[in-house]
Amino acid sequence: VNADAPIVCCTAEILANLALREGPDAEVGQVVMDEFHFYGDPDRGWAWQVPLLTLPQAQFVLMSATLGDVTELAADLTRRTGGETAVVTGVERPVPLHFFYETTPIHETIEDLLHTGQAPVYVVHFSQAAAMERAQALASAKVATREQRDEIAELIGGFRFTTSFGKTLARLLRLGIGVHHAGMLPKYRRLVEQLAQRGLLRVICGTDTLGVGINVPIRTVLLTALTKFDGTRMRQLNAREFHQIAGRAGRAGFDTAGTVVAQAPEHESENIAAIRKAGDDPKKKRKIIRKKAPDGFVSWGEPSFQKLIAAEPETLTSHMQITSAMMLNVIGRGGDVFANMRSLVYDNHEPRAKQRILAIRALGIYRTLRESGIVETHVDERSGRTEVRLTVDLQPNFALNQPLSPFALAAFELLDPAIGAGTEGSAPTVAHSSTFALDMLSIVEATLDDPRAILSQQEFIARGEAVAAMKREGMEYEERMEALEEITYPKPLEELLSAAFETFSAAQPWIRDFELHPKSVVRDMYERAMSFGEYVALYKIARSEGVVLRYLSDAYRAASQTIPEHLKSEELRDLIEWLGELVRQVDSSLLDEWEELISGHPVSHSDEPVVPPAPKRLTTNVRAFRILVRNELFRRVQLAAREDLDALAQLDPEFGAEGWDAALDAYFAEHDEIRTGADARSAALLILDETGGPDHERPARAWAVQQILDDPAGDHDWRISAMVDLDASDEAGEAVIAVTGVARL
Repeated sequence: VNADAPIVCCTAEILANLALREGPDAEVGQVVMDEFHFYGDPDRGWAWQVPLLTLPQAQFVLMSATLGDVTELAADLTRRTGGETAVVTGVERPVPLHFFYETTPIHETIEDLLHTGQAPVYVVHFSQAAAMERAQALASAKVATREQRDEIAELIGGFRFTTSFGKTLARLLRLGIGVHHAGMLPKYRRLVEQLAQRGLLRVICGTDTLGVGINVPIRTVLLTALTKFDGTRMRQLNAREFHQIAGRAGRAGFDTAGTVVAQAPEHESENIAAIRKAGDDPKKKRKIIRKKAPDGFVSWGEPSFQKLIAAEPETLTSHMQITSAMMLNVIGRGGDVFANMRSLVYDNHEPRAKQRILAIRALGIYRTLRESGIVETHVDERSGRTEVRLTVDLQPNFALNQPLSPFALAAFELLDPAIGAGTEGSAPTVAHSSTFALDMLSIVEATLDDPRAILSQQEFIARGEAVAAMKREGMEYEERMEALEEITYPKPLEELLSAAFETFSAAQPWIRDFELHPKSVVRDMYERAMSFGEYVALYKIARSEGVVLRYLSDAYRAASQTIPEHLKSEELRDLIEWLGELVRQVDSSLLDEWEELISGHPVSHSDEPVVPPAPKRLTTNVRAFRILVRNELFRRVQLAAREDLDALAQLDPEFGAEGWDAALDAYFAEHDEIRTGADARSAALLILDETGGPDHERPARAWAVQQILDDPAGDHDWRISAMVDLDASDEAGEAVIAVTGVARL
């Protein structure tokens, strides 16, 4: 954040930390807080409250369409700032809303809305899977006209739909049907929004992200349910959630009215349809077998819909917190620290009982900071007042971004480049452990937020493999179930990092506000030698590929920024380059925006074409491309070690299953196994010839590669030979190789 800019656009957390560090002395004259209903968020609400408590010099503009009763909040602002607080409510919508409750089957409801001119329709689902299923079910309906379909086809003709989800989305878009949810790649979400802004998508199936400010102009909102799973239980929507979603209907400047439709539960619709079909015939009516709601179903009906329409948003609830990082910022401000903390604890928006709990928490944090030597007290000679001060300097952006980075910096020193994890820090040497680069990435991964969609699938697969192994060993059911409790997703260096975290937190107790999360996503993808698409397919997470890419881009940024240059071995630099190029080839928008920001030369994206520019040619980043080639070859090594002839033939149809079968029979006649450990994929076992052209036996845009197999005897006398097609690789966005032989030297 450029703190010297006259206007700063930032998150609530950045402003909150600035307010804690500088308080009334902060150079903040006006604060505009949009989406202020996040004040009531259990996790983030504290950050929206802290500026109100600690910046009395500022004028606040708090905005939301669903504020609810703010009487107490307005009075508190007046008391703190000394200025009158104006509450703007009851403003008429420029586009009025009409509400309907429909009991017809949902496909009929959608068709009726389309035929009566109520498009575009946003169909709200409360899971990503349901949104995709609905979109695919609509594919057989006539959603768009021929002219609309032709225009869409022309606009997206050059768009790169590079993933399996993307190919499904492309088919739906050509029919005038959009899909929109947080699990999609950014480039796909942006494409859907751009087509919607042009009025070409008549139906968009999405999730309730519609309620958090996405830029999709729509006329009609169709809610498929009035209940949602909130992470703990199924419950009915509250008034704020409902109005956030319903309020998106109606396009100012386009529509004279917006439409909000609530769909009856499926079993209710089927029962009503059966009654209608029976007509006035009493015999048929008696034969009707009414469908019941599924077990545990949280139902809704027209009365609950009408209640939500009439209800005002609930009064915002305070969620104040006190953490070590917050206290350190207050201490760093100087002045009367005890008075400042007392004000933060007791002069907030919490009830008295919660304030007492916060006070106990604050005392515990203070004692820990003193015992660890992070803070100390001294008596001011002039005033005779006991003051608190820090014994360490806080970094300029303390607790604002990557709060576990200081721990990561310390943990990097635990790795001996010559040996790997587990020894304390000698300086890097010429020789590097075969796992050093991956271990460094594992430390970075442990500091990142967990991508639950990936980790849950990793655990599911690990448990499935474990059950199969236990059955083969003859374990009883009860023993298997007990053993399964201990099996989870891979956590490299967990023991080493947990012990290091305890040691580090003893000296830096503020770090305990954050959790370490050992995991293996980047490392897992690299060790499996998989492309992005293969990795997504392995774990069956196509609906969450956006989550995967966001995590990979976070890992790339963290590795690039956090790992000191003097600790970056050549292999580690290769890995970081590979990771960055992998992200760019899938969807460059995340890294492009970040690189524009850090370069200080942001580019306007307001007039973006529907089809974004293609990423740079893959082969121009030679360092990253070499890693991709190595991965493709090592993927074949792994499959050959398992003698998976079908998968090998799929990768190299020309060489075929018969070619692989004959070659592997000959290899295994001499050696017991093909090793696939870290040594087997070292650069020393790869021969890469990048020359080509008229003086050679291959085209100029082709490489010859040989992957030496790591046999138990260490003879290294067998190798896989292949050709790399550079032009095809640029076109595909991944290394395209073809095996030409597997033979003994």
